Amino acid sequence: MARYRGVIIAIQWTVVVFYIALLTIPALLPLPDEQAHVWNNLTRLAQFMFWGIWWPFVMVSMMAFGRVWCGVFCPEGALTELASRHGLGKAIPSWMRWEGWPFAAFAITTVYGQLVSVYEYPKAALLVLGGSTVAAVAVGLVYGRGSRVWCRHLCPANGVFSLLARLAPLHFRTDAAAWRAAPRTPAVDCAPLVDVRHLSSASACHACGRCSGHRGAVWLSARSPNAEILSSQRRSAWEGRLLIFGVLGVAIGAFQWSASPWFVAMKQTLATWLIRHDALTLLNDNAPWWLLTHYPEANDVFMWLDGLCVLLYIGAYALGLGGVILASLWLAQKIIGVPGILWRLVYCLIPLGGISIFLGLSMLTLSQLAAEGITLAWVPQARAGLLALAVGWSGWLLAQTLAQLPTNTLRYACAFCAALVGVAAVVTLWFLQFYRW
Repeated sequence: MARYRGVIIAIQWTVVVFYIALLTIPALLPLPDEQAHVWNNLTRLAQFMFWGIWWPFVMVSMMAFGRVWCGVFCPEGALTELASRHGLGKAIPSWMRWEGWPFAAFAITTVYGQLVSVYEYPKAALLVLGGSTVAAVAVGLVYGRGSRVWCRHLCPANGVFSLLARLAPLHFRTDAAAWRAAPRTPAVDCAPLVDVRHLSSASACHACGRCSGHRGAVWLSARSPNAEILSSQRRSAWEGRLLIFGVLGVAIGAFQWSASPWFVAMKQTLATWLIRHDALTLLNDNAPWWLLTHYPEANDVFMWLDGLCVLLYIGAYALGLGGVILASLWLAQKIIGVPGILWRLVYCLIPLGGISIFLGLSMLTLSQLAAEGITLAWVPQARAGLLALAVGWSGWLLAQTLAQLPTNTLRYACAFCAALVGVAAVVTLWFLQFYRW
């Protein structure tokens, strides 16, 4: 990768061209009719590329190969780095370094995408994805010098990618002894601003290969997918919050609200109350398309009440499910009697979070295939298998983490059972989504 850097740059700019074309051109075209298909309509093709292929399998790639997508393919990364090479080069301000930005950016982008139906309409996709790209370029023009400040601190997907990449069996790492023994050389050009001297985690590394072989100490290495979770001592509370309240809360709520009978019941209850009290403002459907879904030509218009219900449902879902998970892991910590291990236990749920994200995004893939007349009979069994893998993998990590602590057998067993309550809550909600609703 270091030797053929020019090939990687060519790949990046090819992706940029296709990305901009698929994002902008469909937004200028009329909405597709019922006769439109992936093979004869650019809008349908763009929807399938973005939401049927790109996002689901980018998540898989994070767990399989680390952040290779970020370093080799991501259009926003390429654009913000180019802008930074010709920008003002200002220092990164302290407010931008706040560790809570990945959580806030992910939650806001996810919820807003639901309000404007980002998966269904090209103008909404242009607004959400294109807005993110414009922001990435703007940050590059102001901050850093040839770096990816946007990717490191503000990208809405950065926090999720950082979590999932910890499972990657391949990663770049630095041999500390070889680094110290090597003669001084110019600093490596690391766009995501990773401290290459102490590179051991795959979470922030974009796996672009630029540092490969640097000082004879940096190499692409194989490891167990569980190694970083079980051995790393650094645990970020904000990353933990992103996992349990964001990935396992906001995201799953966003995937499930449209099929949930609870959502329908809540909306009907509120609508009945509003009509009974002659408070009809929320029943209007005059919101602009960039605030709430508004496409009369497609018979798809949100009332203000719809938007409110989406916010309430996803918020309650995130707080409820995230609260159950956090409480179960806190109880496990109390039972085991070792303070300060809560966030270590949270990190054990990364496989559950990654597989949940893939299951949710793949729902879009399958619905788009169904619209093309393609149905896959093995999907229910595959979903059950993935849920079993998620439970087994996260359960094994919890068991191994608890086993590293000084305790007796009874405390260990009770703490493990308590920790599994949160896992069971996530799986139960997916079971309802796939096999009951």
